[in-house]
Amino acid sequence: MRIIAIANQKGGVGKTTTTINLGAALAEAGKRVLLIDLDPQGNTSTGVGIEPEQRGFSSYDLLLSGRKPVPLEVKTSTASFWVVPATTDLASADIELHAHEKRSFLLSQALRRKALIEMSFDFVLIDCPPSLNLLTVNAMVAATSVLVPLQAEFFALEGLSQLMRTIREIRAKANPALRIEGVVLTMADMRNRLSQHVEADVRATLGEVVFNVVIPRNVRISEAPSYATTILDYDPLSKGALAYRALARELLERHDGQKRGERG
Repeated sequence: MRIIAIANQKGGVGKTTTTINLGAALAEAGKRVLLIDLDPQGNTSTGVGIEPEQRGFSSYDLLLSGRKPVPLEVKTSTASFWVVPATTDLASADIELHAHEKRSFLLSQALRRKALIEMSFDFVLIDCPPSLNLLTVNAMVAATSVLVPLQAEFFALEGLSQLMRTIREIRAKANPALRIEGVVLTMADMRNRLSQHVEADVRATLGEVVFNVVIPRNVRISEAPSYATTILDYDPLSKGALAYRALARELLERHDGQKRGERG
């Protein structure tokens, strides 16, 4: 089970959009996928059509209640994936976590419960809040890796050093196996010279950690959540849908390469 925290303390960079659509693309590729909405705003939950009254078991419960986890199944036209949605209770979770001795390890412990292991997920994608609080720390302590969406704009790299510093601290203190899954450029308009310059700058600075696939600025991606569906269902032949399928393929290819390297 690969657990990927999708994180960037900067808001509006495409974390939720990437969580939903990468998850759907991985499911379409035949993988068993669980999405965990760890953002109190609950946009991942809303974006896949889970209404507040349907959220009987939430990410708050996963962290703090000890109840048996019951993910909700979301069916698309080509596949299914599962979601642990967020509720308004999650807004107070950061405060409540401080009262726990093992406050940074609660999600890690929850994801290793027998009930979840028996569901045999290939990937768990965690939509983190746009801050480096205890919810995000829990996600990184639980995770195999961190995927960083980075908007193709002038200040793209601003603040990234703080995120990388947090990842290094978590490696040192709590999760030595944590690695960078990669950085994915989002909302790029390659007709725009600024987007081209930003991409060149990011690749020059970060090298091979940057995914080859770039997610374009695409109105269909923005419209899909208002219809409570993924871009793959809303407009399967749009540039956005094709890009997220390509991102899923590149992610799977990277993982296959890592497996071959480990066997070698």
